[in-house]
Amino acid sequence: MSVHLIERDTAQRILKDLAIFEMKMTLFTYELHEKENHKITAPGKVVTHRGGTITLPCRYHHEPEDVDPKRIRIKWTKVSDAFQFEDVFVALGRQQKAFGSYRGRVSLERAGPGDASVIIHNITLQDYGRYECEVTNDMEDDTGFVNLDLEGVVFPYYPPSGRYKLNYHQAEEVCRQQDAILASHAQLHKAWLEGLDWCNAGWLEDGSVQYPISHPRDQCGHKDSPPGVRNYGYRHKDDERYDAFCFTSNLNGHVYFLKRFKKVNYLEAVKACQRDNAVIAKVGQLYAAWKIQLLDRCEAGWVEDGSIRYPIINPRARCGGPEPGVRNLGFPDKKHNGMNWLAWLGLACLLKCTFTVVAI
Repeated sequence: MSVHLIERDTAQRILKDLAIFEMKMTLFTYELHEKENHKITAPGKVVTHRGGTITLPCRYHHEPEDVDPKRIRIKWTKVSDAFQFEDVFVALGRQQKAFGSYRGRVSLERAGPGDASVIIHNITLQDYGRYECEVTNDMEDDTGFVNLDLEGVVFPYYPPSGRYKLNYHQAEEVCRQQDAILASHAQLHKAWLEGLDWCNAGWLEDGSVQYPISHPRDQCGHKDSPPGVRNYGYRHKDDERYDAFCFTSNLNGHVYFLKRFKKVNYLEAVKACQRDNAVIAKVGQLYAAWKIQLLDRCEAGWVEDGSIRYPIINPRARCGGPEPGVRNLGFPDKKHNGMNWLAWLGLACLLKCTFTVVAI
């Protein structure tokens, strides 16, 4: 039995080494092909924010150079982590077509011969990801890749029903309801590098479950383990339940605290925002205001999901603890008027060019 195990382990190592060798040879062949033919060039990453305009760069060079431009086909495709493909844009000569949510927002840059770059307007959260540029003529077919990254903020989320209540699809939906999307591993890792420390595991966009630990401690990331992003791997999307890690970006509006001279319950907060020509802010909008607008308030307020929160940029005594962040005081009864709160509870409003948080 022990001999059999040794042989199996040896075989696994050989297969792994062969796979790595094959991958390196594939990359080497690709790089050599690029150097010899100068086929297609697409830089690795571009960065923008929600609502912005960005160019996805892609240039090609075909030999001979007298290829009829009318016979060159340019196609852009979005590629997910699960290797699912979504058509974005295709052009053949003067004919162009954008697909799905990209209709009316994508066009060729047309910066000169050999330019296959496209411009995307009014960037959405869903535009985040990896894009493939494919250029084809009668003789050749070449591709390049560009990652579209967004400036923004990752935040953990759980619903009023409590922690570990969401399957994958429900996690997607609660993020959407709070003006966000499920975060990617890259976004969560970046948030961890910036100091995010959260002891509850949550769904990510690729179907994995992870959590970031900056300060390992007992019952939270293992005290003797190094800091990092803990990974439970890919979980069953229908049956298993965790929290969610959401991602949001720039606001098309402004979050502000609407101070009231009396304590208000949730319904009164909603109506107060409406009277101020605003709507009550969602959790994602409050996080974006904290991260991007540097909103700093020591007063707690209602937000759209019925929770009580407040954003702290500059921690100080009796105001939010030692670290910056958005503090969550939980989900009180929506009829509660704040009589038991030490601070005035208001509301966070969001106008359509301004969002509001109403102090309770």
